[in-house]
Amino acid sequence: MNKTLLLLQLIIFQSFISLGQEKKIWDETEAQKTERMQWWTDARFGMFIHWGLYSQPARHEWVMRKEKITVEDYKKYFEIFNPDLYDPSEWARKAKEAGMKYAVITTKHHEGFTLFDSEYTDYKITNTPYGKDAIQEWVDAFRKEGLKIGFYYSLLDWHHPEYAIDRNHPLSPEDEADYKKLNKDRDMNIYREYLKNQVKEILTSYGKIDLLWLDYSFPNPHGKFRDDWGSVELMKMVRELQPEIIVNDRADLKDYAGGWDFTTPEQFKADKWIEYNGKRVPWETCQTFSGSWGYYRDEYTWKNTRQLLTLLIESVSKGGNVLLNVGPTGRGKFDPRVDQALNAMGEWMKFNSRSIYECTQAPEGFVAPPNTILTYNPKNNRLYIHLLDYPLENFLLKDYKDKIKYAQFLHDASEIKITEPYSHWLVKQSFGENDINLKLPVTKPEIEIPVIEVFLKD
Repeated sequence: MNKTLLLLQLIIFQSFISLGQEKKIWDETEAQKTERMQWWTDARFGMFIHWGLYSQPARHEWVMRKEKITVEDYKKYFEIFNPDLYDPSEWARKAKEAGMKYAVITTKHHEGFTLFDSEYTDYKITNTPYGKDAIQEWVDAFRKEGLKIGFYYSLLDWHHPEYAIDRNHPLSPEDEADYKKLNKDRDMNIYREYLKNQVKEILTSYGKIDLLWLDYSFPNPHGKFRDDWGSVELMKMVRELQPEIIVNDRADLKDYAGGWDFTTPEQFKADKWIEYNGKRVPWETCQTFSGSWGYYRDEYTWKNTRQLLTLLIESVSKGGNVLLNVGPTGRGKFDPRVDQALNAMGEWMKFNSRSIYECTQAPEGFVAPPNTILTYNPKNNRLYIHLLDYPLENFLLKDYKDKIKYAQFLHDASEIKITEPYSHWLVKQSFGENDINLKLPVTKPEIEIPVIEVFLKD
């Protein structure tokens, strides 16, 4: 057998071996992953914060892209950025009072400006009139309130001169042929190293970081993927620097063990527990109060309290989390509409958070009555019935009789009597032998969405 044929067979053999091997970032059992992510799974509710230079034009965080603003013209926002009313302690208090357990802030968004004092760029907050590391202040304040800390970092960068122009870039051309011409002097190898260095900075400068939110890979034409970011080596570094950290799924490493921890449907209301490759996975929907992530002065499509609470309850009922976004102003304050929404959610959570924290999808066999959502706490074996449309006195639970031992309103721990199913004598309604009735007050409690706490039999 000649050497060429022998070499060819060896290559084919090694290829078959590699096909049978799972691609890994690191080794971790399912049990270890569950334990590492337990705090996040229990928390269910967090605050997203999109803040940067785009808060000053105040017309969308993608304003640089949408209006095709050049780096030179965008510089005016950098030169005047001075959030003199920035008080991260106030932000942290508002997050906590709203019932949020963790928070994620943009250390750098697509515009390329960093809220931290990076040694790899001059395009940073410490070189603005504000002059201080906003991330350090933020970390200190949120930790003090007992909230878990998360960093968002944009893989995109519209300011960096070596970042290859793609379809999302402000300089993206109309003509396909122009991409090559525009990128001929740009070196993504240099940008990849820059990206890696900055992620290392944010993971080594502020102590233990609980969560990393990388954003984002996007498909062709003229998109970017794992090789553009150097995602494999980047994630290996992340796992080494912060072994307990939880990472999202936007670095295009879905097919790598350890390449991601949870999936991130954006502005999406799931109709069931989200799956990947036929298996239920941890998930978190990131959502805005309105139609923009950054501060948008003239945007008015704001969700009301009922919508926001229903989104949270329904996400938990399908095993998911909600990361609800705030876009602070250029002076560092929350929009009054944000304050109003946070206060309303906080008031509900003050009395009903037991139906959210540590809760998940109800076990099989529990059917939600009409106009309700169920959540379940497996630790204390309690079921929570959220009354989206308040019924009158008689509330039928089908096939619950052998499962329930006590019921009460969650907001005030007042007993709800369990009775036999009731039907008016003119209505010939049949009941199953395992159906029961809860006797509710006629008047709806002064709660946006009342919750019935059901103590289940062991």
